[in-house]
Amino acid sequence: MKPTLSFYGGAGTVTGSKYLLDTGKSRVMIDSGMFQGLKKLRLMNWREPPFDIGDIDALLLTHAHIDHGGYLPRLVRLGYSRPVYTTPASLDLANLLLLDAAKIQEEDAAYANKKGYSKHRPALPLYTAEDAEAACALMQPVKFGKWLDVTGDVRARFLNMGHILGSAMIQVEVDNGGDSLRIVFSGDVGRYDVPLHSDPDPLPECDYLVVESTYGDREHNHAPVEDQIRDALIRCVERRGTILIPSFAVGRSQLVTHTLRNLINEGRLPDVPIHIDSPMAVDATKLYSKHIKDLSLDSALTEDGRSRLFPNNVHFSRSVKQSKALNKMSGPRVVISASGMLTAGRVLHHLKRLLPDPKNLVMLVGYQAAGTRGRKMMEGGDTIKIHGKKVPVRAEFIPLGGLSAHADRGELLRWVKTAPQLPRTIFVTHGEEDSQAAFAELLHDELDCSTHTPQLDESYPLG
Repeated sequence: MKPTLSFYGGAGTVTGSKYLLDTGKSRVMIDSGMFQGLKKLRLMNWREPPFDIGDIDALLLTHAHIDHGGYLPRLVRLGYSRPVYTTPASLDLANLLLLDAAKIQEEDAAYANKKGYSKHRPALPLYTAEDAEAACALMQPVKFGKWLDVTGDVRARFLNMGHILGSAMIQVEVDNGGDSLRIVFSGDVGRYDVPLHSDPDPLPECDYLVVESTYGDREHNHAPVEDQIRDALIRCVERRGTILIPSFAVGRSQLVTHTLRNLINEGRLPDVPIHIDSPMAVDATKLYSKHIKDLSLDSALTEDGRSRLFPNNVHFSRSVKQSKALNKMSGPRVVISASGMLTAGRVLHHLKRLLPDPKNLVMLVGYQAAGTRGRKMMEGGDTIKIHGKKVPVRAEFIPLGGLSAHADRGELLRWVKTAPQLPRTIFVTHGEEDSQAAFAELLHDELDCSTHTPQLDESYPLG
């Protein structure tokens, strides 16, 4: 039997990455992401898995973001109990993110039941904090570059990807009857020449490459981020409005505050109060300091992680009471809160309050998947639905690509070209259909290589 590779997520969508490698002797899953965005995608999280959980021998996690690891507690709830391997920094971040995701789901279910806006009676969380803790207990750390014997016929190593703290591509070798079959899973490809994170490692030689395509059909604005955001910030400050920045707690919040710090220190932005309404962002920054010498981080960062990343006038809102207190504070001020795609969390309460007022500013600093509130705003929607109610979009808002931690079209191509020899076949995944197709076409035209854009639940023979 030839090895097969199956795509149970991250196919035709930018979320839910799940790839299952079946060698005929063992089965290894790479990533276990949660579907996000459109309702039809979110419902996929509730479906019966189209694979036998009991047959999976091990799971390899590229990095801690929820669209790559957020389904893991659900997998454990359904019976998975084998090892989960990832880098030491990703292990720490996953503990933080998975427990937070479980808490958000429990809180959202309770809120829906309290307000009665869920169609389900009662509304239930996808998984609980207990499930998340059980998932974290399965995790085992593996250092960058160290070969790991995953099963009797599969070995793997993690190489730096520069996307977020601890993020990696995974190089897999399968003992295929005396020959080695080599596969690389990119995870999320980081940027080149940006602050905070290091450049991605070169792509090692491989037979098959599974590469993400989040921005496979477009380029980022490569102008300095400070220049992109300063004018909008100044306009809002002059209106005495509040600047709301929905931001991922890991990576993006640190980069946003670092950028604001530079603007304030250079005298290009007034020294307005900055509130980080995300206990996880605070905890994540401590992990950045703990792992300051991790290969995924810019070597220019110092041990003094907090003072390097945060302005002097930053305020932290850990408790719900502190978060609610922001409702009574007038502008000008900045509020940074999760989640970055406006799917859940405290940011929804701020958005509901701030969005109807034209003097405020909402700054979208990350990718907004199809079906999310941020995407609807970008597409010109005049209302968005929050907690079952339509909220008018009257505040100024600007979308930014320059703060993205994902490589754009040109950077993705640049990374693939770092391989000493091109892969036999490239599977283009983890992007919306247009983005996947555009990047697959670019790879074919530029490199004359074989490409596939897998559909959900498709399997391919390897070797």
